[in-house]
Amino acid sequence: MNLEAQIEATLFFKGEPVSIKSLEKTLENSRENIENALKTLEEKLSGRGIVLVRNEDEVTLATAPDTSPIIEKITKEELARDLGKAGLETLSIVLYYGPVARRDIDYIRGVNSNFILRNLLIRGLVEKTTNPEDQRAFLYKPTLELLSFLGINNINDLPEYEAVQKELESSLQTKPAEEK
Repeated sequence: MNLEAQIEATLFFKGEPVSIKSLEKTLENSRENIENALKTLEEKLSGRGIVLVRNEDEVTLATAPDTSPIIEKITKEELARDLGKAGLETLSIVLYYGPVARRDIDYIRGVNSNFILRNLLIRGLVEKTTNPEDQRAFLYKPTLELLSFLGINNINDLPEYEAVQKELESSLQTKPAEEK
């Protein structure tokens, strides 16, 4: 598989900005090769529904500006649907354990949470903040609007807050060292 396809697959899977340095490490390639492959990928995506977006040393895939009417329609449809069990589960983890990294949410749930987190972000229930320990990663936390909607002034006012938080913490303590 060529380098452009590897980068495209990586960006698609991650679903969030990825640093070029991270691509170098993951794909075991030089910065020059990564940069050349990014240029080629950008050209190949020209005129399609997906674009390559660059911001300083980070790249991500996004929908092309021309697709905004269809994306708006899909977004409205998503907002009209119920959150579902997976959404409520993820939202609970963010409420009781936030700010929390996606990898920790994935570990607790046992599945990839990219789609669910995107849905919660679109709905304005959670927000991303930069991880102070790793500038390349994000942490997810509840929005003030969510707390207001729930009728709580402080996150500690959630039912059984300390017990649930301790249970989540103990769940993460069993995580293998290489995943921490």
